[in-house]
Amino acid sequence: MIGLWIRNLLYWVVLIVITPVFFLLLMLAAPLPRRSRHVFGVTWAMSLLWMLEHVIGLKYKVIGAENIPSAPSVIASKHQSGWETLALQKIFPWQVYVAKRELTWIPLFGWGLVLMNPIIINRSDRARANQRLLDQGLERKRHGFWITVFPEGTRTKPGVGGKYKLGAARMAKQFDMPMVPVAHNAGEFWPRNAFLKYPGEITVVVGPAIHPDNEAGPEAMMAQAEAWIEARQREIGGVGPFAHPDEKRQRLASTASA
Repeated sequence: MIGLWIRNLLYWVVLIVITPVFFLLLMLAAPLPRRSRHVFGVTWAMSLLWMLEHVIGLKYKVIGAENIPSAPSVIASKHQSGWETLALQKIFPWQVYVAKRELTWIPLFGWGLVLMNPIIINRSDRARANQRLLDQGLERKRHGFWITVFPEGTRTKPGVGGKYKLGAARMAKQFDMPMVPVAHNAGEFWPRNAFLKYPGEITVVVGPAIHPDNEAGPEAMMAQAEAWIEARQREIGGVGPFAHPDEKRQRLASTASA
């Protein structure tokens, strides 16, 4: 346990040291084209991901990488921890996030986030939030970015499903972009707001793209994505130290019967 604390302290020290450096680089790169600025933010994320893998021992595997489309798409991902906000930037091409306005208020991180061209929404103003989602999303598509959305809107505990909102499906439908569902069990190793991250192997599953057509509306598209994601969550859950008790029991039972 002492070793785990030391490794996590080292991770946090690196985070504290490199974040102001990359923020300064982002500020200096502010006049540059968007993709040029993007390099610094992605490099920051990859640096932390390297620390997680090689210092903490938190590795990951991707199942279904062949399902990733060649054209910019909307990524509809499960949201359990901070890990996926880093790892999705490595698994998928350059992307922007749909982020709540409050994140931009965080010193350094929030200011750097603004320079990474996110789609910022005010969740307390739902009517305008939906319109800004569509307006900003179309503009990001024109610049060749993928769009990452956490349909549940906030992080959920492993084994718990949130209410899936329609923003991702609406953008996919209106912008004629594929929507790619993503399941993972990162929250079993990196709980919400936790100081300690635990070693292990996260499983990420990328599903077949859901293509908009003339008949299926956003509701049907999101219902399909939700059903696929939650089914995969049950399949990959129950392996980490913070797994839901029911999924742990199911995992143990299936292992014993094998």
